[in-house]
Amino acid sequence: MELVDSHVHLQDYGQGIDVSEVVSQAAEAGVATLVCNGTNENDWWTVLDYAGKLPGVLPCLGLHPWFVSERSSGWFSTLEELVRTTNCGIGEIGLDRLYQNIDRPLQEESFRLQLELARRYERPVMVHCVRAWGWLMDVLRSEDSIPQGMLIHSYGGSADLIKPLAEMGAYFSFSGKALFEGHSQSRRSLAAVPIDRLLLETDTPNMLPPERFRAVSVLSSEGKELNHPANLPAILSGIADFLGQTPDELSEILWQNAGRFFGPLKTHQEL
Repeated sequence: MELVDSHVHLQDYGQGIDVSEVVSQAAEAGVATLVCNGTNENDWWTVLDYAGKLPGVLPCLGLHPWFVSERSSGWFSTLEELVRTTNCGIGEIGLDRLYQNIDRPLQEESFRLQLELARRYERPVMVHCVRAWGWLMDVLRSEDSIPQGMLIHSYGGSADLIKPLAEMGAYFSFSGKALFEGHSQSRRSLAAVPIDRLLLETDTPNMLPPERFRAVSVLSSEGKELNHPANLPAILSGIADFLGQTPDELSEILWQNAGRFFGPLKTHQEL
């Protein structure tokens, strides 16, 4: 069983954690590919460094909505040059209404610019959306389609949005969050996703799954428990059970889905 963790942030582990060991432990657990997402100008080169040195790490570079107010005047030209000269996806980008102090017009401007970059260089897009689903739909409906498609990471929207988003070329990734008992909306949405558009993620080092799905964890220098991509097989088993499939059946479907979506970014792994 070979798995793809469709969304991680290895660069966010911080000091004291050996990222190469994390990647090695993930591979031993059957997680062959980790899609590592940059979020701001300060971490793009770290993501590319991991992708160049560590087997199975696929890079994505983008300006996350939380960091739009911190962008430099040359952020877009820097990002475009990196996209032009490397085989990376675009992400993590998107829209977020969780925090009131984020510049919303700047979020939308940054999002639209990066969607255009994805079209220009034909790269897949990793989309973040929190409490901004109507806004996201309005933006996407006003934009041209993205040739390589988009992945809505850790999908938190309603089941009703699955069909129109899928018609726009979206894939949907779910994390261990969907396995918490109280997340009924996540489960309704998970059940509504076309099986050929489903992917799974850990969002490492964030988004710890319920305790019974934590095969491995890491402690930060402050003693905080962090997520690990080696938890993906346990998350897969929980999601497979919910969908009425065996882990082997679902893992084969997910591998095929990942090959279609992430294929343009393949480095050390043959997807």
